[in-house]
Amino acid sequence: MKPMPMTVLDWAIVAGYGLFALAVGAIYSRRAGRSTNEYFISSRNLPWWIIGTSMVATTFAADTPLAVSGIVAKDGIAGNWLWWNLALAHLLAVFFFSRLWRRAGIITDLELIELRYSGRPAAALRGFRALYEGVLTNGIIMGWVLLAMAKLLGVLFDFPKIWALGLCLVLALAYTVLSGFWGVVVTDLVQFAIAMVGAIALAIIAVGDHGGLSEVVSGIEPETLALFPRHGGELWTAFLVYLGINWWASKHVDGGGYLSQRMFAARSERDSQLGTLWFAVAHYALRPWPWILVGLVALKAHGGEDWFSGNAALGIKGDPELGYAQMIKDCLPVGLRGLMVASFFAAFMSTIDTHLNWGGSYLVNDLYRRFLARDREERHYVLAARVCAVLLMLVGVGVALLMETIAGGWKLMWQLTAGIGGVYVLRWFWWRINAWSEIAAWTASSIATLVLNLGFPEMDFGPRLSITALFSTGCWLIVTLLTAPVAEERLVEFYRRVRPRSPGWRPIAERAGLVADRSGIGGDLLGWALGTAVVFGALFGIGKLLLGEPMLGALGLGAAAAGGICIWRLLRDQEPAR
Repeated sequence: MKPMPMTVLDWAIVAGYGLFALAVGAIYSRRAGRSTNEYFISSRNLPWWIIGTSMVATTFAADTPLAVSGIVAKDGIAGNWLWWNLALAHLLAVFFFSRLWRRAGIITDLELIELRYSGRPAAALRGFRALYEGVLTNGIIMGWVLLAMAKLLGVLFDFPKIWALGLCLVLALAYTVLSGFWGVVVTDLVQFAIAMVGAIALAIIAVGDHGGLSEVVSGIEPETLALFPRHGGELWTAFLVYLGINWWASKHVDGGGYLSQRMFAARSERDSQLGTLWFAVAHYALRPWPWILVGLVALKAHGGEDWFSGNAALGIKGDPELGYAQMIKDCLPVGLRGLMVASFFAAFMSTIDTHLNWGGSYLVNDLYRRFLARDREERHYVLAARVCAVLLMLVGVGVALLMETIAGGWKLMWQLTAGIGGVYVLRWFWWRINAWSEIAAWTASSIATLVLNLGFPEMDFGPRLSITALFSTGCWLIVTLLTAPVAEERLVEFYRRVRPRSPGWRPIAERAGLVADRSGIGGDLLGWALGTAVVFGALFGIGKLLLGEPMLGALGLGAAAAGGICIWRLLRDQEPAR
């Protein structure tokens, strides 16, 4: 396969972006080195538009456009329900949990474990999750992000996989280790802008080079263009599982992990909520269609069967996720090639830098400082975080060398954590949840994933996910009722600090002589419903307009606009956040 030709101008654009990232690392290195508060959460001083854009940039890596292109080729547009369903979880985080996370005043979401639970089970759970999520989960995620970048560079420049991964390793580490979370969020703003400009430019040029949208969609099967899967079959079953189980059973349902890290860094509860709302709208409603359009062009230009069986003329070995990279090579002129390569480096780095910093926060704050080295100077822990970043990147490279498909990594991750989401929701709303509940959920999900994948490898993903989630949920409910509740003094302390609005905490408030918040969760439920209308109305409205159905497109956008106005009024009328 011939490499994509690059001019001096193209390489100058790529080099300019690399120098910018290194400059940010150098500028913020001294500030980040002061304390773990600076290094991991920027001293809780970020406005909503920065944390929201940083969330969007973090979830936009080299893997996403390649995976979406592969999904469109394999399962059509409706195959994107694999990740669209998670909008329901992220909107739940907006209206129910974003303010609570900020109010908790912690550095990592794992700190919540010993704030919410008590005793040795809580300490063991915190240490386990620091290792499991900081190394294993983080390694899998970085693995598929690195794999996507390696695939891209392989198609564009014919780089061997190991050299591509080595290049990515050096670039990502250089500024992340220096600047900590300050460098992450500052570069995310520029990275998001560059990545979006590159994605939109490629979509416009690719569609134009192939005769316009009407020509692109002509000849493509209507089932491929549908926004919902055809009734019956594997994809329909998976769709029902996604909407019925996956979004609430996933561990991301309350916005934990790297999203909550940005909520901790917000300067107020209001900023935490508005930033998470901006993320949900931008991530699901504004970003997918440039990727989908390029996937459709790739499908039209080269034919679906070629992607699965391999296309000797293109040098492609049966991988539909390479369609996006091939469109870059086929369609972009001089100058824009450099911009697109820079945009992919930007998207890649905006995700990798987060996972290095976030994973390091688990290993340092929740493992090293908590169990191994207490009462050291802050600079000591910052140095430990920088060492952890290097080690985590090596783990990610090792995983990437073993991994073959990006979407396969997504599915493995969701199955491993299916069923845990129920615990994560109820720990905020019901005092009876304890550390054993979470331990049972993690154990049951892991066992079910292992048994189903090894014992029933031919089983479709939808049934595997359903069985895992239901088995895990049943196990942790039984364990919760059979084990002792959390110590009352710990529950009272948690309630005083976080003040969750739920009838499930009323007994604790009464025992402590506190006045329970009786405003209920009706307003949060209304906000969640309105947010769903905004996100899916805009997503489907834009899609229908692009696919030549203007009436349906206008209806979708109208629903989104109406929902947005109602949300604005709802948030305006809320009591000002602390």
